[in-house]
Amino acid sequence: MDTDALGRMAEALADLGITGVTGAFGVDASAVPEIDLIDPGQPIQVGYNPAISGLNLNFNRVHFEWRRVGDQYDLTMDARAERYQPRVRGSRMRIANRSLPVYTHALGEGVEDWTVARSALGSGGARWLPVRRPAVYAGEVFQTICASLGLRLPAPVPSKGQSGAVLVARRSPNVGPMVGGMLKFSTNLTAEVLGLRASAARGIEAEDLKGSATAMSQWAQTRFDAGLALHDHSGLIDTSRVTAQSLCKVMAGAARDQLFPDRLRTYSLKNKAGEPITDNGVQIRAKTGSLNFVSTFAGYLDLPEQDPLCFAIMSADLPRRAALAPGDRERPAGSKAWARRSRTMQNELLTRWSTLARV
Repeated sequence: MDTDALGRMAEALADLGITGVTGAFGVDASAVPEIDLIDPGQPIQVGYNPAISGLNLNFNRVHFEWRRVGDQYDLTMDARAERYQPRVRGSRMRIANRSLPVYTHALGEGVEDWTVARSALGSGGARWLPVRRPAVYAGEVFQTICASLGLRLPAPVPSKGQSGAVLVARRSPNVGPMVGGMLKFSTNLTAEVLGLRASAARGIEAEDLKGSATAMSQWAQTRFDAGLALHDHSGLIDTSRVTAQSLCKVMAGAARDQLFPDRLRTYSLKNKAGEPITDNGVQIRAKTGSLNFVSTFAGYLDLPEQDPLCFAIMSADLPRRAALAPGDRERPAGSKAWARRSRTMQNELLTRWSTLARV
């Protein structure tokens, strides 16, 4: 759900003639366990490592923008979308006169306090930062939008199990398009929420990501004869383990059972100059997976007049990854060049396999 979706719900309430609420304004995030973050080892400021809850707005991120005005900076924290751009009070930023760390974060009484190093701001910029209290964040944004429409709400408070008449509802798309978006944009939050909900649907009351991911590993073993030891659903935590053979078993079983038809991104093989080869009848349908000094490419190699081949390629420099200082983990030196070499290796392997399969 994004801010504009909340805006449409607020507009629908206003259209009913409602101008205020005299009781409490509860926000219920109990659909999945509330988890502060996916991976404690990630930098605190990365938007791909947000909190998880049953109420998730803007992928549980707040927009931080800074503009230089003379020798000072104008800072804003908002929950922007295309139509609505409400300011956020529950996350606030302060500039600190230091070089490192670039960001710090602390949970205060009803507020998330951020600081940013002045030396990192330059002339201006913007980025999305994670929120750690997503349900209250969503409630505050809804309260602000409602106020702009003349509908008064009290401050949001966490609640559970409320009942009453439904005045306005918004249903999500079904799971297919959500999986497609997750695969296209690598949205970790979507993977984690879907995994937690899948565990719950199977009667497994997992209290954390590892418990839910363990249940998923056991399911994969039963369904695909694939040995996995996963600690989350998105692959962000680097202690998960899977062999290339097991990953291929999952890919083959998914194709057999048509679990995600036509939801993978397509690629072409490349020549030595790095240009796509489009006239060889070969197409790749695959998902990438990237961490610092870790690169994975898995999917299907479609060949002319042959059944597709499943493949899984994984490469990593775990000692180099483990040696990264916390402040260097967002954009470590050498990581881009390392990733390019990994992609080159992947292309060379797929080129060879496509040639051998047609001999």
